[in-house]
Amino acid sequence: MEPLGSVIVFFAGLWAGTINAVVGSGTLVTFPVLIALGVTPVVASMSNAMGLVAGTAAGAWGYRRELKGRGVQLLKLLPASLLGGISGAWLLLHLPEMVFHYVAPVLLILALLMVVFQPRLQSWVRNREENPEHAIRDKRHGVFLVVLVYLAGVYGGYFVAAQGILLVGILGVFLTGTIQNANAMKNILVLGVNLVAAVSYLLFAFDRINWLVVLLIAVSSTIGGLLGSRIGRRLSPLVLRAVIFALGLVALGFMIANLLK
Repeated sequence: MEPLGSVIVFFAGLWAGTINAVVGSGTLVTFPVLIALGVTPVVASMSNAMGLVAGTAAGAWGYRRELKGRGVQLLKLLPASLLGGISGAWLLLHLPEMVFHYVAPVLLILALLMVVFQPRLQSWVRNREENPEHAIRDKRHGVFLVVLVYLAGVYGGYFVAAQGILLVGILGVFLTGTIQNANAMKNILVLGVNLVAAVSYLLFAFDRINWLVVLLIAVSSTIGGLLGSRIGRRLSPLVLRAVIFALGLVALGFMIANLLK
C-alpha cells in the first residue's frame, strides 16, 4: 500500500471508531476506502473486522457507566451474539469467494438503507421509551429477542457493516431503559462478535489478512472510539449519514464494476 493510502486508511479508521462508539456502521467508512484502494472484498472485510476490534473495545469502555445494572441482560444475550458471530464467520470462510462478490453489494445496500432510515428508527425507539404502556415486554418475548440478537450476530460475523444499528433497534424495542443503555449494550455485543470473527480469521484464514490494514485501523479506531464515547454525541447525525452514504455508494460502484469485468 502506498504511503498516501496508509494515511487515508488511518483517518478512515479514526472516523469509523468515532462513529461506531456513537451510532454504529463505522465499517461503511473503512470498507469502501479499502475497496477503493484495491483491497479485495474478502480480505478487506476480514482485515477491517480485526482492526475495528480495538476501536469497539474503546467505545465499550467509554460507555461503561450506561451498563450499570445491565449485567444479567448481557449474560443472557452475549452467548447468542457470540454464536451468531461464529456462524457468520463460518459462512465467510467457507462460501466461495465469488459468492461474497455477489452478496456484498446486496448487504451494503441493506446497510445503507439502514443508515438512511436511522432517524425513523431512533424516533421509533424514543416513542417506545416515552410510552412504556405500548412497549413489548422482555419476559413475553425473551426467546424472540435472543433469536434476533443471534441473527444480528450472523450478519455481523459475515459482513460487519451496520450491525450496531441493527442491535440498537432490536435492543431499543425489546429491552427497558434509555437509548444510551441500548447503545452501551450494543457496543459489548458487537465487540463479542468482532472478537469471535477475528479469532476465526486468525485460525483459518491467516494468509488472507492484510496486517498493515489491521494495524492502521486498530490504532486509529481506538483513538476514535475514545473520542466518540466522549464527544461523538455532539456530531451532526445528518453529516455523518451523508458521508457514510456517499462512501458506501463509491464501494458499491467498485463492486458492481468488478462483477461486470
